[in-house]
Amino acid sequence: MHELSLAGGILKVLEQTRARDPFERVTHLRLEAGALCGVEISSLRFALQAIAPDTCLEGAHIDIDEPAGSAWCLPCGQSVAILSRLDPCPLCGGHQLQPTGGTELRVVDMQVV
Repeated sequence: MHELSLAGGILKVLEQTRARDPFERVTHLRLEAGALCGVEISSLRFALQAIAPDTCLEGAHIDIDEPAGSAWCLPCGQSVAILSRLDPCPLCGGHQLQPTGGTELRVVDMQVV
C-alpha cells in the first residue's frame, strides 16, 4: 500500500508550507490524482485520514479530483483519451501510447485557519 507513503509525502508538503507561511490547521485540502498515476483514491483518502490525528491535517475536509488520462498514439499520430495505461488506442487499436495527461499527483489548493 504505497498510498500511506504518498499520504506522508503530502503531509510533509503541508508542514513545509506551514513552516514558511504559519497557519494553525488545514480546513480543506484539494488534491489531484490523475487516472494514470497509479493511486487508488479510496486508499489514499484512508491513509490521509489515518495520519491526520495530531497534525495540521486533523479534521480537514479532503477532496480528490481524478482527471482523465490522455496519451499520444505513435502509429496514428493522435491524442486520445485512455482510462488505463494498458488500454489500446481507441482509434487504431495500437498499443504504442505515450501518456500525456492524468499522470500527476499534486496538491491543488488548501484552505487554512
